[in-house]
Amino acid sequence: MSDSVVRRLAGYAARIGFSDLSAEVVHEVKRRIADSVGCALAAFHAEPVQASRHYAERLWVDARSWQATLWGTGMRTVPELAGFVNGIMIRYLDYNDTYLSLEPLHPSDVIGALVAVGEAHGCSPRDLITAIAVAYEVGVTLCDAASLRKYRWDHVNYIGIATACGLGNLLKLSPEQIAHAISIAIVPHAAMRQTRAGELSMWKGAAASNSARNAVFATYLAMHGFTGPYAPFEGEMGFFQQLLGGERFREEVLKGLSEGEAPRRILDTYIKFWPVEYHAQSAVDAALQLYREELKGDSSQIDHITIETFKAAYEIIAKDPEKWSPQTRETADHSLPYIVVVALEDGEVTEASFTKERIFRESTRAMLKDRVTLREDPELTAGYPDGIPNRITVQTKDGKTYVREVRYPRGHAKNPMTDEEVYRKFMRNLRRVNHQRIDELWQLIMELDRQEPDLFWERWRSLMRV
Repeated sequence: MSDSVVRRLAGYAARIGFSDLSAEVVHEVKRRIADSVGCALAAFHAEPVQASRHYAERLWVDARSWQATLWGTGMRTVPELAGFVNGIMIRYLDYNDTYLSLEPLHPSDVIGALVAVGEAHGCSPRDLITAIAVAYEVGVTLCDAASLRKYRWDHVNYIGIATACGLGNLLKLSPEQIAHAISIAIVPHAAMRQTRAGELSMWKGAAASNSARNAVFATYLAMHGFTGPYAPFEGEMGFFQQLLGGERFREEVLKGLSEGEAPRRILDTYIKFWPVEYHAQSAVDAALQLYREELKGDSSQIDHITIETFKAAYEIIAKDPEKWSPQTRETADHSLPYIVVVALEDGEVTEASFTKERIFRESTRAMLKDRVTLREDPELTAGYPDGIPNRITVQTKDGKTYVREVRYPRGHAKNPMTDEEVYRKFMRNLRRVNHQRIDELWQLIMELDRQEPDLFWERWRSLMRV
């Protein structure tokens, strides 16, 4: 292809092998698989998960088909659909990992599709680890290279590119095949930012897995000799002109990919401690500190709440009127004012914080309407994306004022969760679906790089049933 960007991405994806990965990166990939599985199975009974699974279950496959498991069941379907359904499960609770830069991303949105294809082809677990590390490297790097949100396109466009690169690596395709896969994944499937504007629907949790599904389809076509549009990035009507307003990726950001540096960007990403949009993570930390240390668990003392935040958080999870009167779960977990009020009222934020009953609690809606002020603070904006700075001020009915500010929430790359904390999150998530063999599944993932393919996939299918 004449497109220098797609050649660089494809060349990188084809070049990296397991021996290039550091022990630290291998360990982090295993933590992200475990975290994604926990988030996914915790969402097993969610309405959009059931809807997409019922669709997938009705598509017949035979012994000649590539097959992958629908997580939580014994059912198998084609990898495109298995990756799509499992990806929705990973994403639905808004509990999977995050990276924030010029563009935000949930990098683990690539995992559902990569595992599905790995299972269907009986790939080596080491090759799966490598493919995930490659996909993270590409996705995170692109977030540093240019902002899609600035031009009103969705970040999941980067998930499609990253997944195609990971799949090309996993299936050991040639650079030319990977380049065509990337092109077919992105040119016909540009995703609009409207997914995350105003009142949010079920599609908020499905958009990324759809981009990954498109990448699976594109990769299979390219693997069989199908060619994609030439110059997908640099062409006159390509990615740069259409999605970035003529802006190009920052050349210095792509240097590591061009030079074939070993993947390490997964270490810059963040595991979520709370099941809310990432820009609100530090707000939850600050609100809970106030609840425990100053209010002593008595939220009836609150007279007024002031939330000061940074520009990206204001624009994404605060400015829309729907964020002040959420009607859906998807809007509530993307509402900074709602999340802060729940933390201060309940002293916790869990998946139960976003049930319909909780969203419509009269005291919460009254407080949101009359007793919460929110504004962007330029000082906090200057602290992003290095940190995620939020400041919460509570004024009590007896005239006292309490303030907490948190810049690096638990799980941030500068305040990382320990293995024990990741394990406890995994345990909590799987207990919600009464999984009986939690420790076995955790151990299987933590020993992933030492597993033989046939035995691993057999055990995987067994342990992923709930």
